[in-house]
Amino acid sequence: MPNNPHIVAVIPARLASTRLPRKVLRQICGEPMLGWVYRAARDCAQLDEILIATDSTEVLDFAESRGWKGVLTPASCASGTDRIHHVAQSFPADIYVNIQGDEPLLRREHIEALLLPFARSDHEALAPAAEERVQVTTLATPCALADVANPNVVKVVLANSGRALYFSRAAVPFDRDHTGAPHYLKHLGLYGYRKTALDRFPALPPSALESAERLEQLRFLQNGIDITVEITPHDTIGVDTEEDLRAVEAILLSRRS
Repeated sequence: MPNNPHIVAVIPARLASTRLPRKVLRQICGEPMLGWVYRAARDCAQLDEILIATDSTEVLDFAESRGWKGVLTPASCASGTDRIHHVAQSFPADIYVNIQGDEPLLRREHIEALLLPFARSDHEALAPAAEERVQVTTLATPCALADVANPNVVKVVLANSGRALYFSRAAVPFDRDHTGAPHYLKHLGLYGYRKTALDRFPALPPSALESAERLEQLRFLQNGIDITVEITPHDTIGVDTEEDLRAVEAILLSRRS
């Protein structure tokens, strides 16, 4: 790994959405949702390139009208990670960052936090073997009590090392004796991958856990690929519904005042 790894950010941006059609192009405070995401990514100086990955010519045309580089990916890509992998075949990098196109509250600090474990791993006093370095990263933030039982909010349980033990839509860890002791963490769906880990993903069969929870990151864990989780104080709202859209708009309007 070079001292300054080449880092490419990819924003998967599907136009089709069951619960909120055309959501990546929906207006929020006069700007399409995708525009908010792209501008936050552009603020991160560590990114060497930012690409919009989409299966829609309309989204591609929008990106190119702004002067952003877009890539048309097959509609058959089953997940965001598969879409990132497809892009990686044409755009070489050491690290790829998966930035969801429906996260308009994204901040530069999110991306910096996502990349921090790679830098720590690569600059340890005793350089680890390649397979011992951090391979995949993601983010978590303290989970609001109201969201603990919400299956639309993914929770993550960590080892003391910061490695993810499990992701679930259920309230994990389960507080059997009602002690109030568990510290719940909300998973934020951004990822960083070394190319070696990204290349392995599509060759692995979808895991039983992944299928049960509908969480693609469990394929990494069930196949022995660690995910390192960095904690951030900055929460986000992944937009899936009209209610989410209005909540995000209210937050962004309050930042302007």
